[in-house]
Amino acid sequence: MLTVLGGVAQFEREMMLERQREGVAKAKAAGKYKGRTPLAAELRQEVVSLAESGLAKSKIARQLNIGEATVYRILASTKKAKEGDKIGSGGLD
Repeated sequence: MLTVLGGVAQFEREMMLERQREGVAKAKAAGKYKGRTPLAAELRQEVVSLAESGLAKSKIARQLNIGEATVYRILASTKKAKEGDKIGSGGLD
């Protein structure tokens, strides 16, 4: 009995998700579903410059009115990009 109820619940969940995907696709086609706008490049540069000047990450977040996790994410991505540039050049100078 429980197996039947579980199967019905799973089927209903799949139908709900399918309807949701159709609704999102329809909204995107109508130009109403855009998602979040990414942080501006200027803000990213400001985070990096403040961090390089020695300001604490929590203070950077408060000053720019963004989350502390966002500051860490920006700094991690710029660090990876810099490491990628070093590796991409072959390391030979």
